[in-house]
Amino acid sequence: MSGTSGSAPPATRGGPHPAIDLSELAANAPDGLAVVDEDGLFVQLNSAAVVLCARPVDDLIGMRAPFELASGFSADSLGLLDDGATEQICTWAPAAGVHREFAYRTRPLPQAPGRTVVAFRDVGAERHRQRRVAAIARSSVKMASEGSITATLDALAREVLQTDALAGVHILTLDESGAGLQIMGSAGFRRWPDFFERLMQCRERGATLEMIEAFERREPIVVPDRWDMIQGDPSWEPMHDYLSEPGWGWFASVPLVIRGRSAGILNAFFAPGQVVGQRNLEFLLAMAEQAAVAIDYASLLQNERELARREERRRLARDLHDSIVQQVFSIGMQAKSMEVLAARGASVPAESVRRVADEVGLLAKTVLEDLRTMVHELRPSLSTRLGLAEAVRALAESTTNRTGLRFSLSVRRTVDEVPPDMAEDVYRIVAEAIHNVVKHAEAGHVTIRIGIREHALTVSVADDGRGIRKARAEGGREAGGGYGLTSMRERAARWGGTVRVRSRAVGGTSVRAVVPLPRAWAAPDRISDTGSEVSTS
Repeated sequence: MSGTSGSAPPATRGGPHPAIDLSELAANAPDGLAVVDEDGLFVQLNSAAVVLCARPVDDLIGMRAPFELASGFSADSLGLLDDGATEQICTWAPAAGVHREFAYRTRPLPQAPGRTVVAFRDVGAERHRQRRVAAIARSSVKMASEGSITATLDALAREVLQTDALAGVHILTLDESGAGLQIMGSAGFRRWPDFFERLMQCRERGATLEMIEAFERREPIVVPDRWDMIQGDPSWEPMHDYLSEPGWGWFASVPLVIRGRSAGILNAFFAPGQVVGQRNLEFLLAMAEQAAVAIDYASLLQNERELARREERRRLARDLHDSIVQQVFSIGMQAKSMEVLAARGASVPAESVRRVADEVGLLAKTVLEDLRTMVHELRPSLSTRLGLAEAVRALAESTTNRTGLRFSLSVRRTVDEVPPDMAEDVYRIVAEAIHNVVKHAEAGHVTIRIGIREHALTVSVADDGRGIRKARAEGGREAGGGYGLTSMRERAARWGGTVRVRSRAVGGTSVRAVVPLPRAWAAPDRISDTGSEVSTS
């Protein structure tokens, strides 16, 4: 490699020191320097370049270089993470299991037409670190946007697999019994329904389960060449077919720890040639923390829903006691009075019989209406079977048939595309608002509007009844903030939303709920965003 560029001697300072030939400087430079011909083949390399390329110099000479030598490269074509106005990125895989990324600059050699000098350095570790940080950030977003814990952990497993180019990833959590583990997130493997049962068969045959050790000790475990051990061990025979699907070598198991207890395991299966280093382990630990947070959040959400169900049962029990039980008791008292009159032996006045019969008939009708309302509330939600728009329409028709209350509906069809769990909560909010109208408002007409505005689901239920203040003055329990309103607010708050109840200027009450949509949700173009006006009378 030539060390001069013209006839001028090398510039020096400090007279006593002899000048060093530039060819020596190039040969011993800390960065890789290479000369590439017009066909893109290596012609010369310095010592650092040979080390970076991880091949003997004799193999490299005449080999195609990974560098793009096109001229006219501009800053506009740089990647976001590229350095410098002329620095580019390329990859180099000289052997199985060896993968490097080079940042490089090129310059034509004026003394040798068709030849280009390339200065390059290994930036693989730094760019890999950047990808890992980005993967952690993306997994945080996915936790907020994915609909279910399985979808969330599947997405997280894919992030781990793709970021570190692994062969496979498992994320396992405790099952409902708390006695076994189940795969809740997976990438690189197909799902096996009897995975844990087969794993326990291996353990009974004498196999050492490193993942169980990591789970019980709450410490990560790394095993070099794990697949070589497993495929040569007869005790692992029940799992051989499954574990042989992707080619892999090293194995790492990281516990998912929630408030000091193990809640699951993240298993990483490394591709052949990959070695688990400190940075690999740090990344797995960070992603395991993300998975643990997702599992903890899902558990808390499930507990909230169980609490809501228990509260709904309490409300039904209270309503049974406050209305139906008392009305049935009154029917019994009326029947008893008729029995007393009949026991006297004298004829019973027709007016007394008519009065008792009217009261019993009215009480029976009221009991029947209340029972129908409760049965309707206890039925499986229509929102998951019909979609939110159709479920609300069916609810309005059913209420009209039972009570005579008239409805006007404006529901945009895009609401049918919101996540099912959110649709269920919104449907229950509407149902509770209608229940309160029927029970307390003495209204004749209700207007329901549901749509999407500024990336939030908006719901409005407005009636023309007696209003909040009058209902409060007359002792209306739900009108002032009883269980029904609390339930609505809890369902909205579960999604970061709010519920507001106000008196209307024209009379009556308005219930308005605003529920933010998940970040990943977008209304599909194929769905018409037009309201369908339905009147029920």
